[in-house]
Amino acid sequence: MQVSNQILEELKQKTFNPSGMNSVVGLDGFVDKIVTPVDKRDGLDENFQAIETLDALGSRISAAAGKSANIELFPRFDKLGGNGPIMANAHDSLGLNVRYIGALGCPTIDPVFEEFARKTDAISLADPGITTALEFKDGKLMLGNTRSLEEIDFQRIIKVAGEGAFTDMLAKAQSVSIVNWTMIPKMTSILLEIVERIMPSLPPIDTRNFFFDLTDPAKRSSEDIREVLQVISRYQAYAEVTLGLNFNEALQVCDTLGLQTGGKEEEALCSMATEIRRKLEIACVVVHPIESAACATKDGAWWTPGPFTENPKITTGAGDHFNAGFSAARLCGFSPLTSLALATCTSGHYVRTAQSPTTSQVINLLRQA
Repeated sequence: MQVSNQILEELKQKTFNPSGMNSVVGLDGFVDKIVTPVDKRDGLDENFQAIETLDALGSRISAAAGKSANIELFPRFDKLGGNGPIMANAHDSLGLNVRYIGALGCPTIDPVFEEFARKTDAISLADPGITTALEFKDGKLMLGNTRSLEEIDFQRIIKVAGEGAFTDMLAKAQSVSIVNWTMIPKMTSILLEIVERIMPSLPPIDTRNFFFDLTDPAKRSSEDIREVLQVISRYQAYAEVTLGLNFNEALQVCDTLGLQTGGKEEEALCSMATEIRRKLEIACVVVHPIESAACATKDGAWWTPGPFTENPKITTGAGDHFNAGFSAARLCGFSPLTSLALATCTSGHYVRTAQSPTTSQVINLLRQA
């Protein structure tokens, strides 16, 4: 990663310190079971050769067509999961005051979320989903059970949180992140209710940012995606709206909106972000492949490489940390370019250590890049 003089100069003039700012994040929650698929066993426990790539796993599965296959999944650990909780944890580590609302266990909080629920004064709406996460050198495969998330709707939010308390929570927040639309079946109707019933009543504040992440909408229809994008666009009347997309998500959104797509090169990524933002008429669109990231605002488009590592300690949650870093940087008043760099380093620290970074750790990684 080559850090530009512009980024270094801006870091001298501004401080990456969102302490004191309020963040609300929701609405999912998963128990992540991190596993490694086994290729060949040499003995007990961890004495095995792993299937190292998604491509290799795909070949193994394809070869079993018309036959059968038995693939061992070696358990690594269980952890707090879901786009919302991971992003909220990252915001907390970066210094924001975080409130969480989502699926953490009902009527009691699931043990994996107990500490998280305490520190975020969380409101739990349903039991968490279960994700079995297979991690590889070239990506990850997430196998999800989302039945419990079907319980989450606007009426459930109002019943559990109280309409006044929920409205007050949003009113006080400089940053509101609503993520994992794909896995919450009633999310579009929830967003519609919020933008129609609550957003018009919120008092104006100097900074109010809404961050949306569709989260791998491959299983959803083009009509569903088009509908939620139209609803997201309506939030721009009340806040600065950012839509975060990984590369595959950006391709699918472009296809849904009838826009041109390109590769992962700088110009192609900037073009995709620009065209999506222009079509939706929102403040910002971010597109982040593994190796780099681009974003577009009304003032232009920017791109930066990331501190890529070939041997990540963890990849599940990398995009959520990117989102947390980007939204926190924007709250601190950084330019789009520097916000991208801080976001890639927030994610970069996480995949190297499996720990959410502090702002000083993000800055240190950026200066080392």
